[in-house]
Amino acid sequence: QEKSCHLSAALLGEDSEISQEQLYELLKYAALGRCHNAAQPSWCRIYHQSHLAGVVVVVLHEMSQLHFYRFYLQFKHLRKVFRHRFTLAPSANFPVSLYGEGTNLKPQNTPQGLTSTSSECTTKSSDLQCDPIIQRYGGKKQGLTSYTLTLEEQKKNDYPIEGSPGCKGYISTECDQQRTDSSPLFGLDCEMCLTAKGNEVTRVSLVDARGQCLLNELVKPESTVVNYRTRFSGITRKMLLPVKTRLSDIQTRLKKMLPHDAVLVGHSLNSDLQALEMIHPSVIDTSLLFARSEGRRFKLKFLAKAVLGKEIQCEKKLGHDPTEDARAALELAQFFIEQGPTKVAELNLEMLLTAEKLAEVSQNKAVLQPQGCGFQEQLNEPPPLSKPCFLDCLQVTGQKPLLLGRQGLDSSGLCQSNLSTSNKQILQRALEDVPLSKFSIIQFSLGPEYLASHLHAGLHEKVRSKLTDMLTIYAGPFEENFCMKSVKKEFGRCGPIQSLTVVTETFQPYVCIQYEVLEAAQLAVESLNGAEVAGSCIKVQRPVTAAMLDCNVLIKELELDVENEGVIYVAGLKKSLTETDLQEEFSQLKDLETLFLPKDLQSGKHRNCCFLKFQKTQSAVNALEAINGWTMNGSELRSRNALAPGHLWKWIWQMNHSNGKQGKHIFYEKMEQLSDSEQDLRKNVKKLDQHIKKLYRSLQNNTLCVVLFPGVNSTHGSQPGLGLMGIKDDEGRSTC
Repeated sequence: QEKSCHLSAALLGEDSEISQEQLYELLKYAALGRCHNAAQPSWCRIYHQSHLAGVVVVVLHEMSQLHFYRFYLQFKHLRKVFRHRFTLAPSANFPVSLYGEGTNLKPQNTPQGLTSTSSECTTKSSDLQCDPIIQRYGGKKQGLTSYTLTLEEQKKNDYPIEGSPGCKGYISTECDQQRTDSSPLFGLDCEMCLTAKGNEVTRVSLVDARGQCLLNELVKPESTVVNYRTRFSGITRKMLLPVKTRLSDIQTRLKKMLPHDAVLVGHSLNSDLQALEMIHPSVIDTSLLFARSEGRRFKLKFLAKAVLGKEIQCEKKLGHDPTEDARAALELAQFFIEQGPTKVAELNLEMLLTAEKLAEVSQNKAVLQPQGCGFQEQLNEPPPLSKPCFLDCLQVTGQKPLLLGRQGLDSSGLCQSNLSTSNKQILQRALEDVPLSKFSIIQFSLGPEYLASHLHAGLHEKVRSKLTDMLTIYAGPFEENFCMKSVKKEFGRCGPIQSLTVVTETFQPYVCIQYEVLEAAQLAVESLNGAEVAGSCIKVQRPVTAAMLDCNVLIKELELDVENEGVIYVAGLKKSLTETDLQEEFSQLKDLETLFLPKDLQSGKHRNCCFLKFQKTQSAVNALEAINGWTMNGSELRSRNALAPGHLWKWIWQMNHSNGKQGKHIFYEKMEQLSDSEQDLRKNVKKLDQHIKKLYRSLQNNTLCVVLFPGVNSTHGSQPGLGLMGIKDDEGRSTC
């Protein structure tokens, strides 16, 4: 059974702020594993990285943490799916920091003595014993039966097997005769289109041992075509309109054409046989025949050029030619059998691939540099001389990253870049191309009309204003000479107080209390409304403003936020208690994973509250029941479910303590400008969330998905970014 990947990250409080370097560390390890000195990131852990199906990074251009919480209700998908969230330090040049330090491989980075000629790229015989081909097959020539896949190898590589649960209804070729080294070879290749059923065959080619085409037939799929994948399949709607041939017809013809001792040859032939829904007992898979280390595989196009000296799958052609691919796979198998493993190993294919990739990168950069679209040129900075970024390393391992977006993010030639004019176009291209790439960066944008600096400043003020209102409660009425100390003590048991003032504009005195955390304000509303405080039965409520009309909805959604699962807030702690003391006091609580004790970021002193994160949601529910009413060191504890994710606490504190450089008249002017486009902005954010939802649903299981609000760092001010991440599981959610 295939292992599923999962992600572990304890992101609470100060630990939830991640630098650009730490983000790069995560992406590099996810993309490369232990190759190229990639190590597990220091701040989180990916389990079973080798089983990752791919990495997808969604970048929301020029958006910050501010946008996420201003439009929290609109980002319905993001907040419900991703379990891990972190504050991201803003960067003046985000794309470069995302890719890594160096994005310009120089020719001198090529391994010493390496050129493109095969004679200089051959390997010394003393090194051959380490070659994966020699380790698998030995050095001596053998007959073709030595290179056919065993039953276990077929099972391991997802070949259709007689009697397997997933092969119900599959047709056998009935080629059950004993194979010998003189059994005939046949090259097979299929092109598929994406239908409502999945991948279905739309073209089949079969060639004999002399390379002559025996079958080259278009096939009408059973289900409606969702995506023709014309760029790769070469299939168009017009081509399939007159076609009458069905899969069952092709199955019948193949059974008749293949002799009983036939050996089928193909590149990743399992995909073709699965699409054909046919079972064949004897196969040679050239993607496995030309063995590589760590389960990697050479592409057919590269092998055809490096081994046979043939150019196939040319970019000028519309899609792949299955006859050409079937013939190339057949000839590669024949070369391997005739020449033997030693001769193949001496070609040093890994070195040839490295040389090809480095030459391609250098050529792309030479072409792109005069256009003046590079990051360094935009910033008038000299090009970095540091080590290559992980995108270079991906190139060398045969994986070309994909970049889709409006903005010219990549000037290095490292990515399959495609600039689109709208988010909808970007989404359509992503749905088509992301499944074909191991590493993808998809960039969406709200558009320049929503990213102007004055709008961003207004947005900041609006968020701060609403957050202040949510942190504020009014309590009263009190008697004329009430004891302020008693009030402060009672409300202080709910959490740390930012300010406490008496309201004198009313007939009887009221008190305005602003807390430092959302949980404290909510706890005060829930536990003290209708209670007797300082000799008076009081009402506790939040300010009533237009912006606060949806406060209850927002509180409910925050409580249900996936990142708050298993997290509870505890108040009423003595400030003298240390983190060690609390760990000991709460040690009896089952499944306690992390304890976070907030600090005043100026004085460094602990607050009178903490957050507890549990491994299981039910354990958090049980702890909540147990803690309410606890007395710790003479102080009664109060607790509730967490509302503000760990990364948000520090941001709230900073917003509360910012001086507010603009005057009130400027603030209202900016609010007026913002309100004109507020409704459109909400609609666009909602559409953006829907786009990400569609993209996420299309991803394979075990795909790491990272959504980034990069933050803003400009002359108009700085706003931290936000990252959301998770590995998609069978239920379409991100795993812990």
